[in-house]
Amino acid sequence: MKVIVCGAGQVGFNIAKHLADQNNDVTVIDRSKSLIRKISESLDVQAVVGHASDPGMLHRVGAADAELLVAVTQSDEVNMVACQVAHSLFSVPTKVARIRNQAYLTKGWRDLFSRDNMPIDVIISPELEIAEALCRRLEVPGAFNMVPFVEGKVRMLGLILEDDCPVVDTPLRQLTELFPNLHTIVTVVYRSGRLFVPRSDDQLQAGDAIYIAVEAETTERAMAVFGHEEKTAQRIVVVGGGNIGYFLASLLEKSGRATNLKIIEKDKERAGWLAERLEETVVINGDALDREILTEANISQTDTIVSVADDDEVNILSSLLAKQQGCTRAITLMNNPIYGSLVGSIGIDVALDPRETTVSSIVRHIRRGRIRDLYSLFEGQAEIIEAEVLEGSEVAGKTIGNLRLHGDVKFGMVVRDGETILPQSNTVLMSGDHVVILAMSGAVKKIEQLFSAKADIF
Repeated sequence: MKVIVCGAGQVGFNIAKHLADQNNDVTVIDRSKSLIRKISESLDVQAVVGHASDPGMLHRVGAADAELLVAVTQSDEVNMVACQVAHSLFSVPTKVARIRNQAYLTKGWRDLFSRDNMPIDVIISPELEIAEALCRRLEVPGAFNMVPFVEGKVRMLGLILEDDCPVVDTPLRQLTELFPNLHTIVTVVYRSGRLFVPRSDDQLQAGDAIYIAVEAETTERAMAVFGHEEKTAQRIVVVGGGNIGYFLASLLEKSGRATNLKIIEKDKERAGWLAERLEETVVINGDALDREILTEANISQTDTIVSVADDDEVNILSSLLAKQQGCTRAITLMNNPIYGSLVGSIGIDVALDPRETTVSSIVRHIRRGRIRDLYSLFEGQAEIIEAEVLEGSEVAGKTIGNLRLHGDVKFGMVVRDGETILPQSNTVLMSGDHVVILAMSGAVKKIEQLFSAKADIF
């Protein structure tokens, strides 16, 4: 597939990397010579210096033959115009745009992005999606990630195994014997810098980061088996009142989960803006790195601090100061991947990489076949995929064992007529089933082919 990525920032870089790793023909356009140089030196893509919405530039990079244009520059307006030009002049079938300004996305202007006006097929709003991801992490304390699939019936939970985890040093095949009512599959393990799909005789070790597939209703029981019985946070302090902080507070107010919610915002004017719009949130105007401000926020009695300012250093330091003063848990937004390796050693419980959320939201819209949803893991090394079994697909009527997808693929859960089924090698996949699968990056195309109707392949 030929793809044009407009914008070579962190999101553009990671989308280009993800698509290039899967043998797509990718071209990246950006006005910054330094960003283009970085991409040229790092990725197997064509990288061009230029203006992303310039018709001549799009013509030069072969937009007439492109199947997908992804516009993720820093400017909403450039992203929108690039999609318009790609549609009107080059008939690019699928256009994706990142739009940050919520004024464009209000209900009153919904028709703006119709095919007759500004033909953008997929709009992503990173700040809102990050806020939703943070909300999910707060919903399942103890998990470093929670991603719902099949209309919320199935959850993929990311967990770190501690020394006191009951299933450490136990072969996975024995989990069913030890916990007969545990409807859970361990789909992938990250250990000592290596990501792998575990076999039945593999043992989990303390320090492993794992993803498990669980039926949503059994989340609490599964968490306990893997050594996590943390209580849901009621008292939450959010550092940073930008779009992410505002969206998160709004979502928490609507959910009613946080009985005591505060936002610390340094800018006085923005703090006033927040106070006018949030009904149940206490807004504190001040610096989160000031101990007196943290004391005013009663940080020592806080269950969780969520640091989402637009400065990684502020997020990290405010999280550490809060924990030092007695806050139980810290969730920290980190844009710079270089800080990710420090998370465990410095005491931060959950680090949210916004690139993972944004890249997943884009890639899920460009998969072929009946791929309903997906989430990219560990910088694109693996994907969690929700696929629907079609009548004419290769998987329909076959058992999972007969598909011979050993090594790089793990079936997590099957949902049939609203009921969850724990997949076994003799489970027959039937038309209409929704299947949640963990696939290493090299196996993703195979999954696409298997779940496509025969007419979709050609």
